[in-house]
Amino acid sequence: MSKDSYKLVANNKKAYHDYFIDDTYEAGISLSGTEVKSVRMGKCSIKESFIKIENGEVFVYGMHISPYEKGNIFNKDPLRIRKLLMHRYEINKVYGKLQQKGYTLVPLKVYFKGSLVKVEVGLARGKKLYDKRADIAKKDQKREAEKEFKIRNLG
Repeated sequence: MSKDSYKLVANNKKAYHDYFIDDTYEAGISLSGTEVKSVRMGKCSIKESFIKIENGEVFVYGMHISPYEKGNIFNKDPLRIRKLLMHRYEINKVYGKLQQKGYTLVPLKVYFKGSLVKVEVGLARGKKLYDKRADIAKKDQKREAEKEFKIRNLG
């Protein structure tokens, strides 16, 4: 298996709906052995999770990794707080941005890069309700245009 192989495990579509993503970072994640096996089977959810920086370290809260069936006593709490591994300069840069009003950190994807589990972290600004409506309207317009195009080409 090549080092740059990429296998998506979990995707956070809700984040793209609720936030403007300004910047993305790749972070490693500190997991136990049974958690890695569970992630490999695709049993991971980041829908309700969020990220905080505390004492210069990055942690992800609310990330659900289902217990591994054959893990018995080695299984950890599915919702435990997990440490993300980022370079110091990246943490400092993100922390500086978070001090500005309206910025937050959200996990966007969990994937395998080679044999390592990675998390794509997004620096995000919250959307207002009218922004969300505009996005939905744009999506509907695009869908209608594609439907028209399909009908025109078939007929």
